[in-house]
Amino acid sequence: MSLDNFASQEISNNEVKVALERAVAQVERNLPHYTYACQNHTSVNRFYPKCENNQWTCGFWPGEIWLAYESTDNRSFRDAGLILVDSFYNRIINKIEVDHHDMGFLYTPSCVAPAKLLDNAKARDAAIMAADQLISRFHPIGKFIQAWGELGAPDNYRYIIDCLLNLPLLYWASQQSGDDKYANIARKHTATCLKYSIREDGSTFHTVFMNPKTGEMSHGATCQGYSDDSFWARGQAWAVYGTALSYKYERKPEYLDSFRRVLRFYTEKLPADLIPYWDMIFTSGTEEPRDSSSASIVACGLLEMARHVSPEEAGEYISLARQMVKSLVDNYSVKAPSISNGQVLHATYSKKSPYNTCTPEGVDECASWGDYFYMEALTRLNSDWKSYW
Repeated sequence: MSLDNFASQEISNNEVKVALERAVAQVERNLPHYTYACQNHTSVNRFYPKCENNQWTCGFWPGEIWLAYESTDNRSFRDAGLILVDSFYNRIINKIEVDHHDMGFLYTPSCVAPAKLLDNAKARDAAIMAADQLISRFHPIGKFIQAWGELGAPDNYRYIIDCLLNLPLLYWASQQSGDDKYANIARKHTATCLKYSIREDGSTFHTVFMNPKTGEMSHGATCQGYSDDSFWARGQAWAVYGTALSYKYERKPEYLDSFRRVLRFYTEKLPADLIPYWDMIFTSGTEEPRDSSSASIVACGLLEMARHVSPEEAGEYISLARQMVKSLVDNYSVKAPSISNGQVLHATYSKKSPYNTCTPEGVDECASWGDYFYMEALTRLNSDWKSYW
């Protein structure tokens, strides 16, 4: 696969270092506000409100803390991260808003990270319980993890492309426990997702509804994209990073092929600055908002896949990731705390269209996952990072 059509400037190692230092300083400024509380999923007028630990996105802010700790070895980051481990342990013990598939988004950056970094037993136990919660949503008929809603309900018998990022929690749980049941479910869900979610042209469905009697695909749809047949940018980004992680755990040639296909489609729809519009049905000359978070996710996926392919192919992926991160740092990152307490501007959580069913919120704001994956991409470029995923 050739990516020669991209000729943007790559970020230098020094620019990576400076950007990461600036991001870490922003995390440090935020510690007093979000150590005993969580960040809202997105900013409001560029500043994050506090929230209870009850959103699907609450794991990303602790992930920023652990990345900052790795970068500095600063005890204040470790202490704050462990206070949040207590919160996430309480959340899973008391089953607070966990009847959905986002256990990986919640517990990989918040608890798997300190379990790996510090061998912290409480974090490990919380993440194992989260893995148990995740596999409780697995349907043998169809072989998928149901995204949300009442289990088995016909109108919610579906999964979404995002779930590929929840599956590393299951592989980790099998490694920790010695019980392959977690990884087996991850393998089955991955096979189902890559069979049905990727369209012939390499674009992806956000949501795939399954037939509860036959276990076959019923139809594809969207919740947050522009329409059922459009190309939701963040869904495509989850597919890029998700297929890279799928190939990391299961070295199947068809998974590498899936990665190349979804990446090719993504790159073909990018505007000149490599930061997509919120739906990739829009490509240029539009007033539609961007989604900077998708660019950060894809950069992480490129850098992950670069670890598993030939040096020549890896070089293409690293170059493209450096170009994307350069655009994010130069044109989208927060460079002064007076502007925002987030990391990256111009993300889009959920934009209403005439054809989708989403609740409009977080449009042209900072997004907690965008901030986290931005820091992860910088960390990957700055060091030989040992992945949380």
